[in-house]
Amino acid sequence: MQNIVMLLLGLLVGVAIGGFVFYGRGLRQRAQLDDTLQRQAQAEAQQVREAANQDAQRLRSEAERVRQDATRLYQEAEQREKQALTERDHAVQQTQQEREALRAERGETRRERDELKREIERLNRRAEQLDARGLKLDALEEKLERDARRLDEEIQHASEKVRLAEHRLYEIAALTPDQARDLILEKLDAELEEEKALRVKGALDRASAEAKRRAQSIIAQAIQRSASETSAAMSVSVVPIPSDAMKGRIIGREGRNIRAFEALTGVDLIIDDTPEAVILSSFNPVRREVAKRVLAELVADGRIHPTRIEEMVHKAQDDMKAFIHQQGEEAAIEAGVVGLKPGLLQLLGRMYFRTSYGQNVLKHSVQVAHLTGILASELGLDAGVARRAGLMHDVGKSIDREIEGTHVDIGISLARRFGEPHEVIDAIAHHHDPENGETLYSVLVAAADAISAARPGARREELEAYIKRLEQLEHIAVSFPGVSQAYAIQAGREVRVIVQPERVTDAQATLLAREIASRIEQDMEYPGQVQVTVVREQRAVEYAK
Repeated sequence: MQNIVMLLLGLLVGVAIGGFVFYGRGLRQRAQLDDTLQRQAQAEAQQVREAANQDAQRLRSEAERVRQDATRLYQEAEQREKQALTERDHAVQQTQQEREALRAERGETRRERDELKREIERLNRRAEQLDARGLKLDALEEKLERDARRLDEEIQHASEKVRLAEHRLYEIAALTPDQARDLILEKLDAELEEEKALRVKGALDRASAEAKRRAQSIIAQAIQRSASETSAAMSVSVVPIPSDAMKGRIIGREGRNIRAFEALTGVDLIIDDTPEAVILSSFNPVRREVAKRVLAELVADGRIHPTRIEEMVHKAQDDMKAFIHQQGEEAAIEAGVVGLKPGLLQLLGRMYFRTSYGQNVLKHSVQVAHLTGILASELGLDAGVARRAGLMHDVGKSIDREIEGTHVDIGISLARRFGEPHEVIDAIAHHHDPENGETLYSVLVAAADAISAARPGARREELEAYIKRLEQLEHIAVSFPGVSQAYAIQAGREVRVIVQPERVTDAQATLLAREIASRIEQDMEYPGQVQVTVVREQRAVEYAK
């Protein structure tokens, strides 16, 4: 810019000097010319200044833009540097963590290698012991083979003596071999029958005494450590109301409220002369509980009409699902069983509203779980598996009213669907016939089930069915030969059988008790177990005159 200005000034100075040079020739013309040139020079100078100002403004704008770009690039460079530092720190931290994990892995591998070495050493010692035992067994096998050959020779020699003795016996007795054989077999049958009865009685007495002593000890401990509850209501629920005037509001105009209530809940609503109460009747306990909650809410709210009833029913049904799941969770926690799937918890919760002979099935299952776990602990078995099997043994009863089949078959299907262990499935399948079970857990569950169901107050029975069961017990007992009288006692838990002493011996009385018990198992259905006691006594009576 300064160069341009200097150039213009030089040009002006040159023009002025030239004017003075030609001044002498024509002052006037030259003065006029000078004025024209001066105006042109001023105009050009003005243009040059304006151009120079525009160039300067443009250069300043470009300089400002360059400065802004430089500032932005500097800020971006600082951000990249911070990001690079952050990434470097993260990479260093991750590398440190990987090194620590690798160090821990190496330590674990080292420990596993040491354990493997110790296991190999133990197996080598075991193999040496087995080799030594194998040599001993080989020697023993050779000795047994020599003894077997010697015994075969002695048996052959004895057989020859027996043959000669039989031939001599036939000659002395003047009997044919067939006649002698029949006579001997007949005598042996009579003797062996008595001997068999005596041996069976002795073996049963010994086994029964030992088993009874051990079982009583274990069962007594299990019962003492387990709390119990009594039976529950069956088919009706009573809902209190503030006054008898509420009954008319529940019925509604022309009975529309009660019709809507019964249609939505599936429960019969009985309104009679009972003061300040109405009765809900249904054999489905879940529906009855939903209806009870709905009616209680309606009575408390005071607004009773079909639309309100429908809203309350839907709300109560949703609440019931949550309540059932909660009951299943609480039962699993109380029984000490973990890892049950949500579907199984829902099924367990449904058993809260299921009864068997008046006994709450969920409470019964929890009690069986406790008893089974205690019995398993006493016998050295897995108490966790035992409690799981005890809690799940009646799971089929949760939906046996909705699906065809016995609760055992339904329970097996449900347990397999939810991936339960084999021991649990076996306990479900055989808790009514433990003799066919594949594991000991089915026997424990059957014992705990009998304890829970047979205790006083656990179950209740209708009077007619109770009397019929007692009569059937006595009828089965007196149907056997040699039985004179039979009495069902202890509420049908025992049948006392009195036999004729001249027809039934002491040894035969044991066999008779087993036969009567087997017939009762085949022909009757009853909760718990029935004890059969056979009484035989010989009386000598004489009168003094």
